[in-house]
Amino acid sequence: MKLGIRASRTLGRIAAAAALSIATAAGAADIGGVKLDDTVRLANQELKLNGAGIRYKAIFKVYVAGLYLTEKKSTVPDVLAANGPRRVTIVMLRDISNEELGRGFMSGIQQNSDRNEKAKLIMQLQKFGEIFASIPELKKGDVLTTDWIPGSGTVVHVNGKKVSDTLPDVAFYNALLKIWLGDKPVDAQLKPLMLGEKPDTSARGNNS
Repeated sequence: MKLGIRASRTLGRIAAAAALSIATAAGAADIGGVKLDDTVRLANQELKLNGAGIRYKAIFKVYVAGLYLTEKKSTVPDVLAANGPRRVTIVMLRDISNEELGRGFMSGIQQNSDRNEKAKLIMQLQKFGEIFASIPELKKGDVLTTDWIPGSGTVVHVNGKKVSDTLPDVAFYNALLKIWLGDKPVDAQLKPLMLGEKPDTSARGNNS
């Protein structure tokens, strides 16, 4: 009887540990070895991970990008029109200079915004450019978040530290989103992943 009780307790502990492991795994998405939470809280609302993937430059992994929304969306117009707070989380997969990252972001905005849009956002674009001047370098594992907070604006954090003024125009945040979701996205294979498509296991970089 005693052996039976011990065995039962042991099995109970194993089952509990397994359940905890499953629960932990279910609470985060593994993208290229980077864990992204399935949900985050922003402006007192719960956001869901809409989709995520790896940004490549040629064959090199640059960062993991994840899009968070209050409700999952699968089309670009729906994402741009989404109500409530929004977030893009970027986790660096290699060291990168502020100049290189800033140049990539600004190029993505330029290529996906028309002349009228850029004219209206010129002051905010200048302030956004100043953000990268204040960050000497992003290291592998650093986390950059760009948040849209209704009634406030766009805020950028690096490793949880605010590095930007609040940029008030929602059109500017949508211009940021178009870096990844526009007609000329920075990475054509990342775009559908951020819109919630499942990754193609035979796609570029799978074995890299």
